[in-house]
Amino acid sequence: MPEFDLLVVGGGPGGYVAAIRAAQRGLSVGLVEKERPGGVCLNWGCIPTKAMLRSAEVFQTVSAAADFGVFADNVRFDFAAVRQRKDGIVKELTDGVAGLLKANGVTIIEGHARFTGPTTVEVHEVGASPIFPGGPRYAAAPTTPVRQIGARDVIVATGSVPARLPIPGADLPGVITSDGAFGLTEVPRRLVVVGGSAVGAEWASLFATFGSEVTIVELQDRLVPLEDKDIGVALGRSFGKRGISVLTGSTVESIAQGDALRVTVGGPQARELDADVVLVGVGRRPNTADLGLDVAGITTDARGFIEVDDQLRTGVEHVYAIGDVTGRALLAHVASHQGLTAADVIAGHPAHIDYTVIPAATFTHPEIASVGLTEERARAAGHEVITAKFPFAALGRPKTFGDTEGFMKIVAGQRHQEVLGVHIIGPSASDLITEGALAISLEATLDELADTIHAHPTLGEIGMEAALTGLGLPVHIAPRKR
Repeated sequence: MPEFDLLVVGGGPGGYVAAIRAAQRGLSVGLVEKERPGGVCLNWGCIPTKAMLRSAEVFQTVSAAADFGVFADNVRFDFAAVRQRKDGIVKELTDGVAGLLKANGVTIIEGHARFTGPTTVEVHEVGASPIFPGGPRYAAAPTTPVRQIGARDVIVATGSVPARLPIPGADLPGVITSDGAFGLTEVPRRLVVVGGSAVGAEWASLFATFGSEVTIVELQDRLVPLEDKDIGVALGRSFGKRGISVLTGSTVESIAQGDALRVTVGGPQARELDADVVLVGVGRRPNTADLGLDVAGITTDARGFIEVDDQLRTGVEHVYAIGDVTGRALLAHVASHQGLTAADVIAGHPAHIDYTVIPAATFTHPEIASVGLTEERARAAGHEVITAKFPFAALGRPKTFGDTEGFMKIVAGQRHQEVLGVHIIGPSASDLITEGALAISLEATLDELADTIHAHPTLGEIGMEAALTGLGLPVHIAPRKR
């Protein structure tokens, strides 16, 4: 008889949520995790980067305190203390997840799982990391198996790891990924960031605030190329004002070691750059190494991601996959929803996942958030659209807040004025995007947004104001010339 009704392999934001939901549904659940609970999100991604970005934001605010009539002398930061605060937050949250798993009766098994059949695994001990002592993130190959486990159903939730560039010099000391950035003990004087998407842009923003001389090298014609074009252009302009050099339409051809790292950039802005650290933030790849997927009969696509249906079933009966390893949308909140769906399906409850509305946020300064279709994608899909932009500078609250940079852009259908996409760059964009997600989910129209009374003075008024602009009835900006 199987040891568990469900075995979850991986304890990230998909895996631990799935384990808790399955336990709440009355299943006996085991969870195999080789690291602290919480996965990339809590240990190496969402939470630690946002903790450090918050420190940078506070430093930036205090440095400009005189603008608020507050005078602070000798403003400085201690990078060791920034890292210590980050570590404390990570520990508190990962300990909290471990406590929740225990409170829900989930059995946590420490180690690395490798399939020995479709629903059986062997668990191996994992050694300490050579880069981060005490953590197995980059551990050597798993050791002799210490435990055999069988389950009725299995969920693969092993996440993703940073991708590496196949360029000469990418393995040199000082060339790091986003994970490696957490190992830095001091702020680099000169930093080259390879990739201007969310990961690269966030690290560039953080280190620039702490005084690094930052250059971003991005292959596409603008930063954050998956976002609406207006957002990417605005971020590039903002970064330029902050002294961050942005080389778009460019590639890194090689990295060489000398007195410093010499980065050769190709393309229309070709040049050579000297750097103390090169941070590669060009995407992620599925974390399926040494899992034994072939033994279980689990197939992957050309990129190595596990293919699943809308109930997270793989091609193997009783085996499911969730989170980054599925390649659907590499976001923690998507992984969590996939986890809830898979657990409900396994427990016999009707459920499926809908990817129609997925908000995303990038925690640069200024912040970026989006949901739904960009203007380009909407037009490419055949929609005739209305676009409306409203600036934060025209609202009262951002002025009192001391941050008026940016705007909201709404993309709506021309005929019915239904909201198709919402794109924000500016203060608290990551919090404001929820209204956009709800609008798309409820098939709301511009007039419905405009007719909804919004509290004043707030940042959230921008949704109502942008909708009014789209209707041709702007109140707090001048109307378009006809």
